[in-house]
Amino acid sequence: MRDTWLPNLDSLRCFVALAEHHSFRAAARSVGLSSAAFSERIRRLEDELGAELFRRTTRKVEITAAGLRLRPRAEALLRDARGLREHIHDLDAQPPFELTLGTRFELGMSWIVPALAELRDEQPRRTLHIHFADGPELIAATLGRSIDCFIASIRLTQADLSYALLHEERYVLVGSAERLDAQPLRKPEDAPGHTLLDTLPDLPLFRYFVDAAPARQTWTFGAHEYLGTIAAVRHRVLDGAGVAVLPRYFVQADLDAGAMVQAMAKVRLASDWFRLVWRSDHPRREALLELAEAFRARPLQ
Repeated sequence: MRDTWLPNLDSLRCFVALAEHHSFRAAARSVGLSSAAFSERIRRLEDELGAELFRRTTRKVEITAAGLRLRPRAEALLRDARGLREHIHDLDAQPPFELTLGTRFELGMSWIVPALAELRDEQPRRTLHIHFADGPELIAATLGRSIDCFIASIRLTQADLSYALLHEERYVLVGSAERLDAQPLRKPEDAPGHTLLDTLPDLPLFRYFVDAAPARQTWTFGAHEYLGTIAAVRHRVLDGAGVAVLPRYFVQADLDAGAMVQAMAKVRLASDWFRLVWRSDHPRREALLELAEAFRARPLQ
């Protein structure tokens, strides 16, 4: 017998059936084979093993000592073979793993944290940790391997980052209803009468409006106020402190309630995309793609 020999599972199935039924006819019927085909499987297995597994007489079939030694091993092999499909698809068979997901505070609290319980139910073996930071810090933390991935809509220039698109992020130019009623913003000449509220001077959200407005227009506001986060900008807009470009999903409830109104509504602002971003060499790429699909299925809020 060659070292590369492996037992035929169908032959082992026939062997176990005969050991249980002690009858060629009954055993053959139990595995759906003809008596001749069944007998051939048993004969071939005995030839391959070089041992008599059953002692046949005209009245009965008895398992031999060699057959008794083989039976528990054969049954175990068949159990393992039957469990292969279940093992591959069984979530409980997957080893548990952890991912640290970065995001900015507002998006995390409005969309990601509320989804954690459902995400855990969908993939019980995955534990998600949340890390809050702004865009540049999220990129640095990902490249520095202190977090696994992040969700943001910032523009990426790093060649060693990969990403999956999640949701388009649309923007609107807004002000409080009271402010824009008292002092409309309909053209560039109206800008000096307003304060532009924004997050950061080096990554202003107002660029989404500038990129969409006619190139010949110049928007010069009476003052600028940088507040660091879109939550702070939203708060100041509602206070009537100025106008701002903000994500539509983030202020949709304010627009629906009439607390904010959209300025320059005919201008379709440039949009961006929320992305799940990770290092291109991350070892859990498939798990990250699965996570991206889970977030893609959840509307922004």
